[in-house]
Amino acid sequence: MLPLRLARSALFAAVCVTLAALAHGLADGTLPGPGQLALGAGLVTAGAAAPAGREREPVAIAVLLGSAQVLLHGLFSWHNAPAPMPPGHGPATDLGMVLCHLTATLVTGWWVAKGETALWAVLRRLAVRLLLILAPCPAYPLTPPAPAYRSPGGPYESVLRHALVRRGPPLPAAF
Repeated sequence: MLPLRLARSALFAAVCVTLAALAHGLADGTLPGPGQLALGAGLVTAGAAAPAGREREPVAIAVLLGSAQVLLHGLFSWHNAPAPMPPGHGPATDLGMVLCHLTATLVTGWWVAKGETALWAVLRRLAVRLLLILAPCPAYPLTPPAPAYRSPGGPYESVLRHALVRRGPPLPAAF
């Protein structure tokens, strides 16, 4: 269903772009412009539309989210002129920013995966309910119900009618 696929990919893009914009704003001190946000949302929506066709595992969602974060970070950094590095910033700070981005990506990936699982569970339940509602219900039973007991006069009844069962517990021995 194309509308559901586009809605899921747009929601995924909204989560990705919001996370990337907030992280970029906190790290750099400037938020991306509306044009950058719109371009990023469009790119992520287009990229997420194909995988949104079926339910994804949490690992796949985290990988897609991390890839989108890298793309958005590059897009947001590409339009900004490189500023001189303030004192106290360097490779250690960059490593800290990467770890923060990784943590945020994993937490958001877990959150999106839980939402994905809930969405598919609801859709499955709705599909079953819809099938029960739309399934044709016959006005009369198609086959007569089977009897709960065997009627007398079955195939073995005539052969065994006069047979006597004389088997029982053994008699006590007379001594």
